[in-house]
Amino acid sequence: MSESYILILGAGLMQRPSIEAARELGYKSLVVDGNPYALCAGFADRFEPVDLKDKEGLVNLARSLGKDLAAVFTAGTDFSASVSYVAEHCGLHAHSYEAACNASDKTRMRSCFAAAGVPSPSFCRITKEELPTFLSPEKLASLRFPKVVKPVDNMGARGCRLIRDASEFAGALTDAVAYSRSGTAILEDYMAGPEFSIDALVFDGTLTITGFADRHIFYEPYFIEMGHTMPSSIDEGKRRELIQCFAKGIQALGLRHGVAKADIKYTAKGPMIGEIAARLSGGYMSGWTYPYASGLFLTKEAMLLALGKKPEELLSRRVPVEGLDAPFAVYDVPCGKTCAERAWISIPGKVQDVLCLQQAKDEPFVRDVLPRVRAGEAVDFPRNNVEKCGNCLALAADRELAAQAAEKAVSSIILRLKANERRTEDFLFGKEKAGERSFPPDAYTLSDGQLAALMAVLREVPRIGRNVPVSFLWAEHIADFADNVKDFNHRSLTESLDAFDEICPLHTELDSFEFWKKLLRGGLQGIVYYADCMASAEETV
Repeated sequence: MSESYILILGAGLMQRPSIEAARELGYKSLVVDGNPYALCAGFADRFEPVDLKDKEGLVNLARSLGKDLAAVFTAGTDFSASVSYVAEHCGLHAHSYEAACNASDKTRMRSCFAAAGVPSPSFCRITKEELPTFLSPEKLASLRFPKVVKPVDNMGARGCRLIRDASEFAGALTDAVAYSRSGTAILEDYMAGPEFSIDALVFDGTLTITGFADRHIFYEPYFIEMGHTMPSSIDEGKRRELIQCFAKGIQALGLRHGVAKADIKYTAKGPMIGEIAARLSGGYMSGWTYPYASGLFLTKEAMLLALGKKPEELLSRRVPVEGLDAPFAVYDVPCGKTCAERAWISIPGKVQDVLCLQQAKDEPFVRDVLPRVRAGEAVDFPRNNVEKCGNCLALAADRELAAQAAEKAVSSIILRLKANERRTEDFLFGKEKAGERSFPPDAYTLSDGQLAALMAVLREVPRIGRNVPVSFLWAEHIADFADNVKDFNHRSLTESLDAFDEICPLHTELDSFEFWKKLLRGGLQGIVYYADCMASAEETV
């Protein structure tokens, strides 16, 4: 192994592939993170607790290595500008600092797009000091909804929210400013349409697509990515339009040597860019799903650019994308298989136990089960992408098979919540926060006819006897829809009832109407919580 180091910004799970890539290339990893207890801190050859916003501190650390510093790199963080700052001060390879700043601040980004005629939403910039003006009745009356508000300098959909009408404006704007490191938000027109993530490497006047995925976004007014599927199923014509728009956006930002990543939509007006970042994707795309689907270790190829070397494997495998009106020669490294990533989430509460992780891992075609929460930790219905509870990844030659495998794994995992928790009670009784109309959603939604059929049988069986299995009580009456209606963790009504019998074979007498109210509102978690609360109440009598 070389005695030279690659300086890697970030020591979380998303940075693990970067540390592995450095090692595979024969370099030592010097990993920095403001959190000395970050997950991968102990995985590095050397770790230093440095705030990733502290550009001068990073430069001083880099310079202390002298000739032993070979490159600076990040993936899955929001600090590509810090990477470029260090690179410029130390004579290393990266996008220019100016370009990286263009790709880090969303208002600068939108301004670059507007100047170059690249399709993106109309916008305005709002600072913390300007909040009172924007919250005035006069300003509010001048706005047309829907709008989207987000911090200019954060990731993971933190503080990002759809504003459906004037009643949601104040709370959403205040939250977005609070989530911004600079106290600045961007307010923009809403883009309707399917969303995609694209990764690419930019160098020597070429653009090589290294991952094109469908993003699965849910739960207005927030934008929660419940998974992605690689490669995309979009038709080839629209795919080429999106790549062409992406290339023009890269040109507008000035990105010339390194990585570019887009979140982009196909709207009624055609492609429109949500954002372009000067880093590899987080959310398992660049470090997991694309390498699985393509067989190319993308992080290593990107790191070779940071080292000033040629990404030879990428060069040998890429194929030209012809006929585009693009400022680069465009190539693609296609995927031979499909990788599906799906998240699991929770209703609010505190985790008592995490069940069936091994069962999820044992599902056919599943490659990874990556939990994010443990017993004793608080959970909530996610309002951003860092509040999800875990992720499952599946790989198969067939797209439908990969998606089904990932969803089956997710549906196997159960977070049992602690009984008698106020936040869980508030959720199950439908209590909403100000400005969050119809959020969080119900676990299951039945049609009027389905609900009428259910209510009829509940009137016939108003009580569930002590220790009576529930999976057969209503089976014939809900058979038409029990296997088709799914909750937010891909679990059908039948699967929830079967799982309840396995988890709670011994339970008190239960009220059938309350049982089903908890099931429709909170899914399997809701009915297990209800049974646990009833058992707790019986023990105290």
